[in-house]
Amino acid sequence: MLDKIRWTVIVPLLAVVMLAAVWGRELSLLADIPIFALLLAAVLAAVHHAEVVAHRVGEPFGALVLAIAVTVIEVGLILTLMVSAGDKAAPLARDTVFAAVMITCNGIFGMALLVGALRRRVAVFNAEGTGAALATVATLATLSLVLPTFTTSEPGPHFSPAQLAFAAVASLVLYGCFIAMQTVRHKEDFLPVEPGTDDEDEHAERPSARRAWTSGGLLIAALVGVVGLAKAVSPAIESGVDAAGLPRSAVGVVIALLVLLPEALAALRAARGGRVQVSLNLALGSAMASIGLTIPAIAVASIWLDTPLLLGLGATEMVLLAITVVVGMLTVVPGRATLLQGTVHLSLFAAFGFLAVAP
Repeated sequence: MLDKIRWTVIVPLLAVVMLAAVWGRELSLLADIPIFALLLAAVLAAVHHAEVVAHRVGEPFGALVLAIAVTVIEVGLILTLMVSAGDKAAPLARDTVFAAVMITCNGIFGMALLVGALRRRVAVFNAEGTGAALATVATLATLSLVLPTFTTSEPGPHFSPAQLAFAAVASLVLYGCFIAMQTVRHKEDFLPVEPGTDDEDEHAERPSARRAWTSGGLLIAALVGVVGLAKAVSPAIESGVDAAGLPRSAVGVVIALLVLLPEALAALRAARGGRVQVSLNLALGSAMASIGLTIPAIAVASIWLDTPLLLGLGATEMVLLAITVVVGMLTVVPGRATLLQGTVHLSLFAAFGFLAVAP
């Protein structure tokens, strides 16, 4: 435990120091490699400190703290790449948000169901809360990523300024309403329904207020380091994608995978401990935050920075989103899932990953 505390304290501070050392400088490939490694470590440290704060405030507020921390990292990475890449980064927010939805609603969601079913033959969760979360994700994704393809005020899959403002406000209202329901009015719908869980985090001693405040400060330092170091290595990420012959949308997939890796690990731990509901809260909460918070933030930034913003999905992506929503609803309705449902979601995730590199 002491070693874990040490590296999670050192990494955020080291990330800030490294950021001050490399800010405004052109870096060689040899320098990019350790900086990228430090960037990944800072992401892990940020989520660790978010988990400490989350454990202090308890469920279901804990999943909310984690989702917001991940969203801050995601928005920071998108904005740094948008500023550095200019017009070429117009679809970056769309690609990243869509990748986050596929990773959470199929990858993490399917993994949680698979692990839960392997552990107890059937993964049990609260259909009311999970269904409400999935319906909110589907509505947010449709408003922000599907409608721009069909609107006619602007040529191409773009929103007009008024439409973008409406989508941003609607996303915030939906997200805020869901959070009020999750944390106040119907929070029992988002608590684990199966007794006898054995996850070590569930039974760990609640962190003291002092430790929670310390983790809060280190969380801020880690987030600053992540966003700043991402700007430093962004040219290397783009060059690597181009050198591999991958489509530009792969940059968004890389960002989403980087940001959601710690969230996936947290969800896996919860599922292995029998807390499938917590895993699903993390998955769908991250998807919801990726749209409900990221799109409004990016919309404001695009207006402020006067950069183009392309949000509309293509036909292939819309098919994947539609089948994800339909299969997700059929999975959630019974309130229980077997290995089959987990495998179906993971198959959809595999299809997304394959088509991302071979469209």
